[in-house]
Amino acid sequence: MQEPSPTQRAGMAAKAESMGQVKPAAKSRTLWGDAFKRLRKNKLAVLAVIWIVFVALVAITADLWAQDWLGSPTASDSTLMATTSLLPPSAEHPFGTDPLGRDILVRVIYGARVSLSVGIMATAISTAIGLILGAIAAFYGGIWDTIIMRLADVFLAFPYILFVVAMIAVIGQSLTNVFIAIGILGWPSIARVFRSAILTVKENDYVDAARAMGASDARIIARHIFPNSVASIVVYATMNIGGAILTESSLSFLGMGVVPPTPSWGSMIQAGQAYLETAPWMMVMPGLAILSTVLAFTLLGDGLRDALDVKMKDA
Repeated sequence: MQEPSPTQRAGMAAKAESMGQVKPAAKSRTLWGDAFKRLRKNKLAVLAVIWIVFVALVAITADLWAQDWLGSPTASDSTLMATTSLLPPSAEHPFGTDPLGRDILVRVIYGARVSLSVGIMATAISTAIGLILGAIAAFYGGIWDTIIMRLADVFLAFPYILFVVAMIAVIGQSLTNVFIAIGILGWPSIARVFRSAILTVKENDYVDAARAMGASDARIIARHIFPNSVASIVVYATMNIGGAILTESSLSFLGMGVVPPTPSWGSMIQAGQAYLETAPWMMVMPGLAILSTVLAFTLLGDGLRDALDVKMKDA
């Protein structure tokens, strides 16, 4: 049987395509697209995202409903204190009340604002500083690498909590100063992680090609190195939010965090330790809030780490 000529084969292919017999080309796969698909399959990570979104929405919308239902998180009524003080959990007060008659649940809700804002803002500050210094150290190397890494060693040599307490004592006690102190003192670890990621990427051929074409250092870092190194930073920053929440709670527990009567999970635990036997809900409820929120960010970070691992792309 005579084989069709190239012209005939081209005509047959066009006819088949017009009749819908040729399958369309598969969509291109990207790192972030594959990562999102794998993240959706991680049940613990999905539950963590749901919990974080729930806590954030409750904290953000608290002014619209929480005080009408549960009362003020800071003010107390001295005329009703005798009848509302240290009430156990009930339908009216799901988390019980404190010695001043204030509802524990509404204070936990408003305390979530403090914890989430400190966690996000402090992580943003430390990530920004760490990315800049880590990029300089890895890209230029030499004396810059030595200076920045030795400076990171100095920061890491001090006990972290004591370092933050000392800085708060110097700059003053307020919510703004808390996330500034945590953010400034948290950059060394991020700088080290980003430096390692850049050292792995910057020797690739496409970086040499961009340099040969006359691209500036800033353009090479922004367009070629950073996008291929950011995955590890996303994972570390997500976990770091939970660490910042724990640090803020520790500072508030020690009396160096948010100024009362602003509710904070750490200060609520500190106030409840005197009533551990008679009113354990004063410590248990904010403690569970800290545990669940920090655990959610940790699980989300683990899920992102697995999802962004290129070795699992075809798994």
